[in-house]
Parts: sequence; C-alpha cells; structure tokens
Amino acid sequence: MGRRPVFLAILAAALVLVPAAPAAASPATRFDLDSADIPALQARMASGRLTAVGLTRLYLDRIHRIDGKVNAVLAVNPASLGQALESDARRRAHRLRGPLDGIPVLVKDNVDTRDQWTTAGSRALRSHPAKDATLITRLRDAGAVILGKANLSEWANFRAAKPTSGWSGVGGQTNNPYVLDRNPCGSSAGSAAGVAASLAQVAIGSETDGSIVCPAGMTATVGHKPSLGLVSRTGVVPISAEQDTAGPIARNVVDVALTLSVLQGRDPADPATLTYPRTQPTDYAKLLRPGVLRGARIGLWRLPVLGPATDAIMTSARNALVKAGATVVEVRLPYQDRLLELEFPALLTEFHRDIDAYLATRPRGPRNLAELIAYNRADPLERTCFAGQELFEQALAAPPPSDPGYLATRAELADLSRRSLDETLAAHRLDAIASPTNPPAWKTDCAVGDNDVIPSSTPAAVAGYPDVTVPAGFAGPLPVGISFMGARWSDARMLAFAADFSRVAPARVPPRYLPTLPS
Repeated sequence: MGRRPVFLAILAAALVLVPAAPAAASPATRFDLDSADIPALQARMASGRLTAVGLTRLYLDRIHRIDGKVNAVLAVNPASLGQALESDARRRAHRLRGPLDGIPVLVKDNVDTRDQWTTAGSRALRSHPAKDATLITRLRDAGAVILGKANLSEWANFRAAKPTSGWSGVGGQTNNPYVLDRNPCGSSAGSAAGVAASLAQVAIGSETDGSIVCPAGMTATVGHKPSLGLVSRTGVVPISAEQDTAGPIARNVVDVALTLSVLQGRDPADPATLTYPRTQPTDYAKLLRPGVLRGARIGLWRLPVLGPATDAIMTSARNALVKAGATVVEVRLPYQDRLLELEFPALLTEFHRDIDAYLATRPRGPRNLAELIAYNRADPLERTCFAGQELFEQALAAPPPSDPGYLATRAELADLSRRSLDETLAAHRLDAIASPTNPPAWKTDCAVGDNDVIPSSTPAAVAGYPDVTVPAGFAGPLPVGISFMGARWSDARMLAFAADFSRVAPARVPPRYLPTLPS
C-alpha cells in the first residue's frame, strides 16, 4: 500500500542534491525548530546564522527521521533544495521576494504542482497535472520552497459513506503525532500532522466543511479557512465550488497570516475571487496586535455534544477571554439541523459537476466520475480502507445543477448559513463567535470509520465566512482547538483575535508520539 519506498528514494536523492550548507547553518540543536516562526527564521537568515538550504535540510532530515511514525508526507520534492539554493542567491543579491522567501511549505496532494504528481490520494490520478495551481504560482513567486506533497483523506473524504480520515490509496494512513493510534481528522490530515510534527514550517490545506480546521484542532496547530473568494481554487481538486477553499496551517498565527497574505487575490479563472474586496489587507501579520480582545464582544457556542472534556476546555477558554478583557456571551446558532439536512444532497450535485470539469483538465487518468468509479472497482488496493465509494455513486445519480430542487436547496443553504451567523452576531452585538473546533481524537479504525460529527465548522463553511482555529487545551494528551468565526471578509480580525487568544492562553506543546493512550 502507498509509495513509501519511492518516497524514501526521492528523499535520499534530495538530501544529496545540493552541497551541504555551512556548518553554522546546519545543526538542529542551535535553535528550536518547533517554536521558531517565520520572522525569527528570516532574522536568522539575514544575520547569516541560517540559510534557506540549511533550513530545508533540517526539515528533510526531520521527515527522514520522524515521518515513519506519522506518515504525513506522500513525497518530498526533489527540486526543494534547488529552490532553497535560489533563495540564498537572491538573499546575497538583496533581491528577496518577501517573508516567505526560502521558507519550506508542504502542500496537500489535491493541489496541482507541475513538477510532482497530484493524486488527491487516489491511485487513479498518479500523474502530473497540466500546470501549477494558482496558489502554487503565488507561493513560487513569493520565493517559498515547495518541500513536498502531504497525505490526505482520499478525495478529501468525499468517496465512502464511512471513511477513515487521513487514509488514502496512495499514501496509507496518516497518524496523529500526539497519540499515534488516534486519528488526525481530515481531509487535510497530512498537512496538519506534518506541521505539528515540525516536518515543514507551513502547510497548505483545503476545506469544504471542516477539512482545515478539524485536522488543525486535532493536532494543536493553527488553521485558517478563509472567506470564500479570498484564495483561488484554480488547480485544486474540487468537491464544491460553492464551498471549497484552500488555506494555510502552521504552528503559530503569524506564519498563517504571512502565508495568507501571499495566497490571497483575484484570479480570472476562479469567479468566486472576483468579489474579493480591494480593501482587503495586503499584510495580515501587521494586524496581529496584542490586546485586540480587550473590549471585544465574543459569542461562545459551547456545543456540549462534543463531550465533557471539550466543554471543560471551553470553560477555561471563556475565562481566558474574560481575563483578556473581552465580554463573553453564551449563544446558540439557529438553523443548524436544517443546514445538516440540506448540505449533503447539494454537495452530491456539485461534486459531479466540478469533478468532471477538473478531470477534463488532467492529461492522464479517468476523464469523468463514471470512469473514476470504474477504476476503483478494478483496483483492490483502493478498497483496503475506504472499502466503498457510495458517495461517488450517489453523486453520479444526483440531480443536475439545473434541477429546480437542487437550486432551491443551495439557495436555502446559502440563506440559512449566513443568517445563522449574521443574526447571532447582530443580536448580541458580537465581534466574533468562538466555538470548540473538535473533540479529542478518536481511535483510527478502518472497520469502523470516523466518529466525526463535528458541527462547529458547518455555518462558516456553508456561508463562505472565515474560520480560524488555534490550540485551546488538551484532554489528556489529545489537543482540542477553539475556532473564531465572523462575517465574510473579516479574516484579518479573526486572525487577530486568534493570535491574542494564543498570547493570553498559550496551549500548544510539541507532540510526544505516544503509541497509544496511557492506561
């Protein structure tokens, strides 16, 4: 199962591709890679104590030593050290392209990269796409080092009725680095677990409903699901153009903010970005000012369905918000049962439409959903954990996008999801709504599938509003996150609230790779 021998061969080649960095830049013991943020790394490189090649080697070495436990990385990029060498040359010539220049970034393997396979975790797509996704072009233009591709829940968890998050036919099972037999959530499992294990400085994930924030919450990382239209989806394997977006995951808010500043912007090939306001900040990191919670009104949506351990962490989070000077109002969001009832049927229609359009862009592989279903039936390895493809089959039979019933469903979804947030924000004069991102991670079990009915992500995901999660605490050794949601295009404010919360209530500790929960 998977591509581990090929991955190791590529990694070995990458490690010898470029001559070793100067000794002053190479020892991992000189600074704490886990806690270093991008501004600190740039300061080290500016002073000559580190090079982009040295930093990239540190991450490649960690992948070599640690990823056997986590299985977050599908394949390293053989060109990564060459890209780092080019960054060092730009630094010497005083031509740096910005704060991401020389910074290693891991990319979820449903984002097209011209120089590596893009598989969405499926063996059917083991081939190169025609060109880079727009967001990859922006990362390259910013000087980022594309370190490799991250594992994911195959087809972003939209294939089987009872999926196991973090598993794909190409990469096998990604594990939660905090407790290895526990699930990392999905679908951006490898992106979040890889960042949590310090296998990259930043990772790119994608979300239709929960696929950035849930893995980030489960792995004590920071995940940002942007407002719909802030980041281009061109070249990202789709589920639904009405809800899909890509966004950054990192170990701290400033790295997420710096990466979002590079990713955002209009793209003529993605109509959703045409509503991107010209007034959006160009540098989100500059807006992460301490003390922004003082005087803010925050609605706390507790969601006790996520269990007593999660609720206890939310009580601690509430106390931290109050200590930071915020007024906290406990709220319940309306219309949630109806949203859960309507969302799935709409996604079936949209997936059939959008996956057919995407597959038509690929030079090789299945040309449409029907061919993809046929491929899975013929490949026994595709049935080793995601045993079924019920969602594919239901999508194939779903009403077309012109169907009046579908159109009414999507219109009601858009209306109710926005009202659920807008009415709550207005009724209590709130600046943001905070909620638990996730329960403690469940045990990974292919025979059972996920235990992931996690409603907190749905309102922002369906409405297209921003959702930022940061670590809130631990249930034993298992992380729980807190999400900050607000009105559309309020991404900068949600990042600022999340950063201030992290300042007053720091919760993250590095993973210990426990084999299982202590008895």
